[in-house]
Amino acid sequence: MESDDGRDSRGGGGPVTAVEAPPAPGGMDGLSFPYQIVAAVALAAFAVLACVQLAMVFLYVAPSNTLTKQHGAAVDEWVYPEFEQNWKLFAPNPLQQNVSVQVRTETAGPGGPRTSAWRNLSAEDGRAIRGNLLPSHVQQNELRRAWDFYVGSHDDKNRANGLRGTLSEKYVRRLVMLRLGGQNGSGTILRIQVRSETRAVAAPEWSDEKISTGPSYRVLPWWKVTADDLPEEAGQ
Repeated sequence: MESDDGRDSRGGGGPVTAVEAPPAPGGMDGLSFPYQIVAAVALAAFAVLACVQLAMVFLYVAPSNTLTKQHGAAVDEWVYPEFEQNWKLFAPNPLQQNVSVQVRTETAGPGGPRTSAWRNLSAEDGRAIRGNLLPSHVQQNELRRAWDFYVGSHDDKNRANGLRGTLSEKYVRRLVMLRLGGQNGSGTILRIQVRSETRAVAAPEWSDEKISTGPSYRVLPWWKVTADDLPEEAGQ
């Protein structure tokens, strides 16, 4: 028993000392063994993925060597288009042209295939950005970078000039069909055709420079829509 002055009445003369509980383990030590295994596997997978990402980007920006010659296609497939590296951040080149990407479709109908009017996908992105204080990276760059990717991997006659040509075509087709949603409101889409409309940026009012702002077009061939081009929910 303990007296009013905090001393043990059973014979001991010293005060009673409270025994503190040991601190609870923190971090992974606080998890049960199965969860520790799961956490360790997840961390290991993340570390491996980070190492692969660093290695691929390093090989992409490194000078030509034996590895890049043997595995250049694999490196390009990993890097493009999401992780492409360039120097425009350090040496920006202001755009001197307005390029809009447009698409039209051929849909199945009771009276036969029907061709739609041209739909300006770039203008739709522009409307989504205007008035938006925090526009997304997708709204600002996805379509533009996809078109740059295609143009950079094809010649003026739309013939692929390297291994990236087929990849860029698939990327553009899938992106367009993602915007269209697999349907065009009037039937199943059979084929799509993409074109770009390019207009030079007009000279400022104070300049005497004469610049033609008329449109010029680059029209791609019709592409037949396949199951690989459709969004996942549309292909199911």
